[in-house]
Amino acid sequence: MSELDKIRENINSIDEQMAQLFQERMEMSRQVAAFKKDRGLSIRDAERERELIDRDRRFIKDPAVDGYYVQFLRSILDLSCAYQSRLLNGMKVAYSGVEGAYGYIAARRMFPEAQLIAYPDFAAAHRAVEQGEADSAVLPLENSYAGEVGAVMDLLFSGELYINQVMDLEIDHSLLGVEGAAPDTVRTVVSHPQALRQCDDYIKRHGYATETYSNTALAAAHVRDVNDPALAAIASEEAAEVFGLRVLERGINTVRTNTTRFAALSRTRSQPETTKKREDENFVLVFTVQNDAGSLAQTLNIIGAHGYNMRTLRSRPMKGLSWKYYFYVEAEGCVNNTNGREMLQELSATCAKLRLVGSYYANTI
Repeated sequence: MSELDKIRENINSIDEQMAQLFQERMEMSRQVAAFKKDRGLSIRDAERERELIDRDRRFIKDPAVDGYYVQFLRSILDLSCAYQSRLLNGMKVAYSGVEGAYGYIAARRMFPEAQLIAYPDFAAAHRAVEQGEADSAVLPLENSYAGEVGAVMDLLFSGELYINQVMDLEIDHSLLGVEGAAPDTVRTVVSHPQALRQCDDYIKRHGYATETYSNTALAAAHVRDVNDPALAAIASEEAAEVFGLRVLERGINTVRTNTTRFAALSRTRSQPETTKKREDENFVLVFTVQNDAGSLAQTLNIIGAHGYNMRTLRSRPMKGLSWKYYFYVEAEGCVNNTNGREMLQELSATCAKLRLVGSYYANTI
């Protein structure tokens, strides 16, 4: 046997071991896919992938092959995600609205591999997950221009689903019309009331009359059906593609930094953990306090005493109980550790009702 044959024989042995390890790793990917489906998580986590590469490359002692090993790891991660995507093709994700609406866009970006199912309102999409008709629901939490979405917060308080993922979606409104329409032929614009408010400067500048519609995408469908150059919709470019309309003008928002935060909700709570502190870890609590002086202040002090920065604090009226309120808190930091568990235990003594709605890593797409 020549020296080259001996080298190739060693390579064959290594390849056989790598093949076995590859199968074992893909089996772990299959289990990860099942975990993500159960908790309504999307496939890719860029921060987790960076952590894995930074950790594993330390095992390479030869600097000459370090860069090649990083490429190898990235290929493995891509293959793992592709395999998970195939396994999750049967995942069902609920959203409120119709195809082309911003809820649809958010759901498609968070779950590009899933079957998206439209529901008429937030409660119906939420109920579909509770009853097992869908694996996850993508619903808006708040808009940077119009504020909180109270109906969704009420579902988080009274329902049984958990937030496992949050994504910031930039809202970019366009003026959509039929063939032959132009900004100067338009007399009336139709859209959701929030979208009309978000484009009020543009509307006033052109002297357009306005009509409200329940959904931006349905407004686009209405413009298509009427087929009048004097009527236009304010909606997304995706809605123009869906309903066969022309984009008459892009970026007509009064405020360019217009963002809506969407949450993915599922029946099981995820518990994101990492080998090191991540700056984008967050959690959500909803609670009521005892009807005693200083109860709310005591509750907030407990959260602060455990080192959590409260980013959001809101109160919402409780349905059916006059002048009774619950509170919604978003805080930064990991709650899935000893410190978090101790905080929740202390809060349970001061809160009449306490619910950890979910923990997640921030995600901008």
